[in-house]
Amino acid sequence: MSTSESGVLTDHTDVICSTSIERIVTGRNAALSLTEILIHQLNDISALTDSIGGGKANEWGVRQYRYDCWLMEKPETAMKAITRNIDRGIWRDLMKKSGMLSLMDAAARDEWYNSLEKDDIPAISEANILSTFEQLHQSKGEVFERGVINVFKGLSWSYKTNSPCKFGSKIIVNGLVKYDQWGFCLSYSWQRDRLTDLERMLHLLDGKPIPDNRADIARRLDEHISRQKMKAVVYEDDYFTIKYFQKGSAHITLKRPDLVEQLNDIIARHYPGMLS
Repeated sequence: MSTSESGVLTDHTDVICSTSIERIVTGRNAALSLTEILIHQLNDISALTDSIGGGKANEWGVRQYRYDCWLMEKPETAMKAITRNIDRGIWRDLMKKSGMLSLMDAAARDEWYNSLEKDDIPAISEANILSTFEQLHQSKGEVFERGVINVFKGLSWSYKTNSPCKFGSKIIVNGLVKYDQWGFCLSYSWQRDRLTDLERMLHLLDGKPIPDNRADIARRLDEHISRQKMKAVVYEDDYFTIKYFQKGSAHITLKRPDLVEQLNDIIARHYPGMLS
């Protein structure tokens, strides 16, 4: 991952990371066909057991395992629900493998996952997959820049070091940590998401792999604070120096001026005239 002269992210890898679309579509269709056969067979069995006094499918002992939620439905109703669930899972997996999630800020990822919960999600097909990821590929620079802008707009302007028209060398945020009788802890708040988003952007601009959620800045800072809960000890890594205080605020120093300059180039394109 790199930046072009215009600042738009460029990527020379396949969008879906060598995932075989044909294999996915074929496997999905085969699974649905077998599932439909199974549902019809269960309905036939249910009719038979009911005719001899054994009860219908929804009265069997499997109810306790929650299978009755679809055994009770008509085959066409059950197949619609099952198809949506399978397609939803495949879209999630494709999106993860594509690398697009790493370009998104927390708000954009939430928007994507919420869209998958709707009933009218696109069916998994070769045409739909290619069309969707072609659009995502074309908009990846815009998606990344939206993440930068959202972090920028989410900063607190209560402090003079947080310039309202650019990223400075130091950012001051409220609510990143909490302090009580048990000491410090990292707050589970949108500030935590903002910090993780900022780290992701710096990695992308620096051409480095994105850390997964088991090793991102939020997890590392949380572990740092947990090791010395009763006192504030400055956290430091390749990109940040973070000093936090009992009132919950934190001073975040950005250690890479070259990357800060690239962030500000993005800000300048979206807010022309605000930066020299």
